[in-house]
Order: sequence, then structure tokens, then C-alpha cells
Amino acid sequence: MAAESRFLTTRHRRRASVFRQKTNICFVKMQIFVKTLTAMAISKSKIAIGLLVVGIFAVVFGTVLVFVGPIIIDDQIVKNVEINPKNELSYTMWKDIPVPFFMSVYFFNVLNPDEILAGEKPMVEQRGPYVYSEKRWKDNITFHDNKTVSYQEYRQYFFEESMSAGNESDVVTIPNMLVLGASVMMENMPFPVRLVISAAFRSFKESAFLTKTVGELMWGYDSKLVDFLNSYFPGMLPVKGKFGLFAEFNNSNTGLFTVFTGQDDIRKVHKVDSWNGLKQVNYWNSEQCNMINGTAGQMWPPFMTTESTLPFYSPDACRSMELVYQRPGMMRGIPVYRFVAPKTLFASGSDYPPNEGFCPCRQSGLLNVSTCRHKSPVFMSHPHFYNADPALLETVSGLNPNEEDHGLFIDIHPETGVPMNVSIKLQLNLLMKRVSGITETGKIAEVVMPMIWFGESGYIDGPVLNTFRTNLVILPMVMEYMQYTVIGFGLGCIIGAVALILSKKINSKRTSPPCTIMDTSTLDNERTPLLHNSKD
Repeated sequence: MAAESRFLTTRHRRRASVFRQKTNICFVKMQIFVKTLTAMAISKSKIAIGLLVVGIFAVVFGTVLVFVGPIIIDDQIVKNVEINPKNELSYTMWKDIPVPFFMSVYFFNVLNPDEILAGEKPMVEQRGPYVYSEKRWKDNITFHDNKTVSYQEYRQYFFEESMSAGNESDVVTIPNMLVLGASVMMENMPFPVRLVISAAFRSFKESAFLTKTVGELMWGYDSKLVDFLNSYFPGMLPVKGKFGLFAEFNNSNTGLFTVFTGQDDIRKVHKVDSWNGLKQVNYWNSEQCNMINGTAGQMWPPFMTTESTLPFYSPDACRSMELVYQRPGMMRGIPVYRFVAPKTLFASGSDYPPNEGFCPCRQSGLLNVSTCRHKSPVFMSHPHFYNADPALLETVSGLNPNEEDHGLFIDIHPETGVPMNVSIKLQLNLLMKRVSGITETGKIAEVVMPMIWFGESGYIDGPVLNTFRTNLVILPMVMEYMQYTVIGFGLGCIIGAVALILSKKINSKRTSPPCTIMDTSTLDNERTPLLHNSKD
């Protein structure tokens, strides 16, 4: 029994020793586990705090950009569009106009001149286009203390045969302005004077219709009749020497313009202060019609809306004109607003009372420019009498007006006021009629006869377009998008911080220790026999 008792004691001691060892190991693991949890909690807390700080800062910074960003963008636009030699991009575009400009000319070739003289309806066919590249530049530039700048703009034309439907040697027949125009101008002169004029026409072999080459009609031809009229009726003709429809345009300037630079008020940039020293012209019959409004027709003040208009003064039309908003669009990746001529632009005074000052008027769609064309019976209109009184189309055969071919427009970048695409189209018409005493007029029925129409077009392209897009479109767009990106990033950081904090709390509740201390009840009681009876 003594030996059995010693054996039992030894056995219990061994088991107690194993229990203590396991207990110590468990305690060590728990300590490591606790330290790990503590380190993880501290790490998550630091990350959450960091994300929260970064998120709040980003949201605040982005919110500030939302309010300050547009001010910065607008300030950059203002600096880039004012007329200032320090602004290389805008000043170069304003001074030298480094974009391709073209003038496309179409003649109305008269098909039945003899029948017209007999009183029949004129028939015409359109010939063209005859395309000329156009070079424009400003000279005699002078800046003034009142934030204005004066200049003269010159223009030069070069025939582009590859772009044309023919060449300048093509022959066309049009009304003879020297004969038919002078006849109407002398309608009210004494009958003997009209007889003398008719005799002069015959002696110089001038008839009611003229057949010449395109080049001669455009840039001038020698005429003894011109010399005669200038000698005996000085001031009747606008030119001396060669007579041509565009003789006075080539290598000429459009007058002395004085415009605001916008350096003190960007809303006035490019607006005309005076033209040839005049604040208003004296061609028309009302103060409103004589006003010089808007710009010189090349650029406009920035920050346009759909309610804006494009007013400008045209020396060629001798008046101010105004285009109205039509629709938005895109031009080579740049957002633009399209402005077009309203139907009231050339409306008669009876149809549109504000135009009463441009009268005497004929049908709507015609602008009488005789007062600034040496009293010559010349009328301007849209090509093919587009947007004009339908009665005009009944007087001449061969016209087919439509908006796509004959409507004028300007596509402009609204934020800067810079035109991206321009197409100005106008038609020159001559009033023809029978004049008693001048036999050359025959029995011509009174009609406003289309002679020629031309379209001036240009668009920004190449390096100028790329520079413009980068500086005035892409960079402001990037800044605008960046402010919302920063706000989104900040909100993401804040949400991430909140998620970390919540996950920390949830994990702390669910996590259990890596081991459990052995229940002492599982150990053999001292009274439990180590050897069991085989019968049991």
C-alpha cells in the first residue's frame, strides 16, 4: 500500500506540473494577444484620425475652390482678352489675325440682256465661287491714356484658283453700273442733260449690260466714260481711273477705329469709341440709325449668355448691325454660341419701325446704301434675297434662297468673346429702271437686280487653336473639375475613417482569447484510482 501511495502521489505531481506549464503558456499567449489587439487598435485609430484630418482638409479646400475657382478663372480670362501688348496670345490674334480668311465671290450672270431691255423679266444664273485668300493686319496702332487704342486695319486679297470654280479669265455679263446707275441718279435732272448723258454713253460705246472677265469686274478696267464723268460730274463716282466692284478694297483700310482696351472695364473691351473721329455717322435719317454701336466686328467682350447679342459697326454697310443668339454648339472641341442675323436686320421701316431711319425703303430685305455710295442706287441684302419679302423673288428668275448657303453666322466662344468660326454673306444689288431721255435704258421694268454676292469666312485652326484651347478652355475646365474631385476625395477619406472606427468597435466585441485555461475539474481526483478493476 505504501508503494501504491507513493506511485499515486508521483502521478499527481506530474499532472500538476503539466497543468502549470500549459497555464503559463496560455498566459503568455494571452499577453501576446492583448498586446497585438492593443497595437492594432492604436494603428487603426491613427489611420482613422489621419483619414479624418485629410478628409476634412480636402472638403474645406474643395469647397473654397468652388467659390474661389470661378473668380480665378474669370481673372485669367480677363487678363487674356484685354487689348494689352503684354498678353502675347490675345494681342497677336487681335493685331495680325493669324487665321485663314477667305472671300468667296459669286456673280449673277445675266442670261437675257436684250429681253430685259424690252421689258421682260430678268433671268440670271449663279457663277462661282471665285475664292480669294484674305490677309488682314492692323497698323498705326496708338494706345491712349483713356484706355483706348486707335488703329487702321488693312486688307489684301490673293486669288486661289484651286479653291475656285473657275479662274479670273472667265467672262460674265452683269448690269453696267456706270450706265444704269448714272441713269437713275440723273432721273430728275433736266431733260437736255439726260440727252447729253445718253449721247456720251453712245460715244464711249457703253451699253446697259457689261460683259467682262471676272478679274476686270473685281479689280477694275479702264473706261473713258469714268474719265468723262469725273471731269464733268465730279464726285459722282467713288473712284478715279480703273472702275471695278472691289477696286477700292484691295490694299486699303477700313478707316481709323478707336476702341476700348478693356484694361479698366472688361465689359467695354473691343467696343468702338469712334470711327474716323466720329461718335456717330450722318448717312441716315435718325439718331438711332446713325449710332456707332458695338465692336469693330472681330471680337466681343467675354462672359456672354444666351441673352447676349453681337453688335458691331460695318464701314462697308455704313451702319451698325446686331446679331442674335440662335443655338449652342461645338467647334473643334470648343463650346460655342451661334449668332445669326435677325429677320429685322434689313426689314423696311413699315415692317419694323426702328428701321425707319434707314428709309426711303423698298421691300423688306433691302438696305438702301445710296446715301454712303455717292447717291448710287445700290442696295444690300442677304444672298438670293434670303429672309426678304417674297415679292422680290418674283421679279428675277434664277434665285433659290436657303439658310445653309445664304445665312450669315458667327460661332463665338462665350467665355472669351473670341469668334471661332465666321461666315458673313452679303449681296450687292442695283436698281434698274427706264429713264426718259436715256435711250440705253430701253424699256427696262423697274427692278432691284442682283449683281454679285460674297461671303467672308474664317476660322481658328492650327497652333493658334491649340494654344487657345489649352489656355482658355482646358485649363479652366481642369480647375473646375478639380474642385469637385478634391471634395469627393475628402468625403471618401471621411467615410473611410468612420468605417475604421466602427470596425474597431465591432472587432473588440467579437474577438476571444487564443486559449482557455484547462478546467482543474478535469484532473484526476486524488481518490480516482489509477488502475481500474477489470471487472468494471
